[in-house]
Amino acid sequence: MDQMNKPFRSLLYIPGSKERALEKATTLAADGIIFDLEDAVAVNEKANARAQVAKTLVERDYGARSLMVRVNGFDTDWAMDDLDVVCAVGPAAILLPKVNCAADIQRLAAYLDGHPKCADTGIWAMMESPLGILNAQEIAASSPRLKGMVLGTNDLVKDLGARQTDDRAPMMTSLGLCLLAARAYGLVCVDGVYNKFQDTETLRMMCEQGRDLGMDGKSLIHPAQIDVANEVFAPSDADIDLARRQMAAFQEAEAKGLGIAVLDGNIVENLHVATAKRLLAKANAISALSTSNT
Repeated sequence: MDQMNKPFRSLLYIPGSKERALEKATTLAADGIIFDLEDAVAVNEKANARAQVAKTLVERDYGARSLMVRVNGFDTDWAMDDLDVVCAVGPAAILLPKVNCAADIQRLAAYLDGHPKCADTGIWAMMESPLGILNAQEIAASSPRLKGMVLGTNDLVKDLGARQTDDRAPMMTSLGLCLLAARAYGLVCVDGVYNKFQDTETLRMMCEQGRDLGMDGKSLIHPAQIDVANEVFAPSDADIDLARRQMAAFQEAEAKGLGIAVLDGNIVENLHVATAKRLLAKANAISALSTSNT
């Protein structure tokens, strides 16, 4: 499946040290799992977490879900141990935190190039620092292995000295710059987490905001957030119906030698048809993922 058509409505962080959580994740409706070796794992659990994640990648079946491992950053004492253990089993993707420049991605790519089992391992970049956001374009263009970006909004708020607000006005510049860079280079872009996992009303508002900006989905910290993210970032029945009618109207106009169509009082051009095709492809991909994971 094409990377840009693959569903990333919900990316759930799972602490690598929690065996029960790793097992439960095989049954959750998340589009993707981030096996976390970084923030969610205490220092004295780092070794156990990397061993657990390597084992679970080999022994557990997560269906068609997208899987990635968030290692510790290169500025820590644990990064290379994480990579050595996890890359021995050939992970589908590595999520690299604290990406500040293209060289960070290129360093990881060079490491993966030296591991036969990682020939097809992709890279995702955590965009969570002011410098990283300012360098988003060069990061997006840094390596063919790079598949997507995940916003680290908690760290951005901290480093910017901003406030956590429900409307996320302090985050708009960072979200926009990252999304622009991702789209310019054909990458997936996933929004940051919402910390209050019991507050589904605000979560829905933030998911709708991210969706309207153009994000592919949202990273999550609790299974209770999955259903909202999946619903908001999926095409609605009305969206699907409109897309099909736009395509039909344009085909009818083309048959008459016209370059545009009119539907419900609105102009339909080639660009609307392209958007409609992407929407229907996403709907089909979501349906296929849901079927394969049940």
